[in-house]
Amino acid sequence: MRRSTALRIVALPVLALLSCVAGTAHAAEGMPQLAFGNPLTLTQVYWGALIFVLFYVAVRYVGLPQVTDVLEAREQKIRSDLEAARGAKATADRTARELVETTAKARAEAQAAINAAVEEARAAAAKQTAELAAKLDAHIAEAEARIGVARQAAMGALWQVAGETAAAILARLAGQEGDRATLDAAVGAQLSGRGL
Repeated sequence: MRRSTALRIVALPVLALLSCVAGTAHAAEGMPQLAFGNPLTLTQVYWGALIFVLFYVAVRYVGLPQVTDVLEAREQKIRSDLEAARGAKATADRTARELVETTAKARAEAQAAINAAVEEARAAAAKQTAELAAKLDAHIAEAEARIGVARQAAMGALWQVAGETAAAILARLAGQEGDRATLDAAVGAQLSGRGL
């Protein structure tokens, strides 16, 4: 198609030149450039036509095929570049999808690991809290037992001291020794009434 267009472009001026030469052959008397009776004009026309034909042959068989080859090579290069660009875009799209999927998977795995670590930490904290609570309960029970024993000992000593003090006061005030059982009962009633 390009070659036929190029042929038309070259052939139209040739036809126009030939029609001008044929049509103006008898009207050449007025213009010296068209006086074909002059041998110099005929030589110039001959050499002009020969150069034109040589130029036409060179363009037609040498120049136009090279231009056509260059245009076809350029078109082929553009096609291959477009195909390479489409392939690169498809690869980039696929890589982007894989990246998104990998990122989502990594996030899910990280979240699962974080949740597992949190649950493990909660379980460890609950276990440690239970152990500490058990130890504290044991210490509190021991302390309460020791306090109970100490209280009982203190109360027994208090009752004894109170009974001895009451006996000593009665002996001083009344000048006689009272019944120890009666004094202990009276002191016990007084101390019990006060919550001791």
